[in-house]
Amino acid sequence: MKHTIQITTNSPEETIALGERIGARLKGGDCVAYKGGLGAGKTTITRGISIGMGLGDEVTSPTFALVNEYRGKGISLCHFDMYRITSPGDLETTGFYDYMDEDTVLAVEWSENIADELPDNSVVIEIQRIDDNTRKFIITGDERFDDIGN
Repeated sequence: MKHTIQITTNSPEETIALGERIGARLKGGDCVAYKGGLGAGKTTITRGISIGMGLGDEVTSPTFALVNEYRGKGISLCHFDMYRITSPGDLETTGFYDYMDEDTVLAVEWSENIADELPDNSVVIEIQRIDDNTRKFIITGDERFDDIGN
């Protein structure tokens, strides 16, 4: 059953802290699907997720690379940018399907462009930019995220 919660952050540091709490609850095979415009904070929250997974904070936007990989000893994070993906053939060239395994978490920016290809159990994070520092996060996932705001 899907659960939805809303959290507002008031600084990049609070957004990273939220990402850390999310990352600590993720497991291999999870897919985090972001929805949000340019400058919403997708890379910032991914930096926090990486920290929460124990992978460090060296996260950069995958805009030009399409995918950035952050490997750990037991689990890895693959951060995708699907902004320019417009067809199943385009998606195939990213290697997206090759990364779907039990040792990897996928974080997908512009997930709406590949909505039909996302796993059914994806954690959806919609980000609304309120102002320069404030973001509203609408997180839809399973019960692991019910108390994420605490």
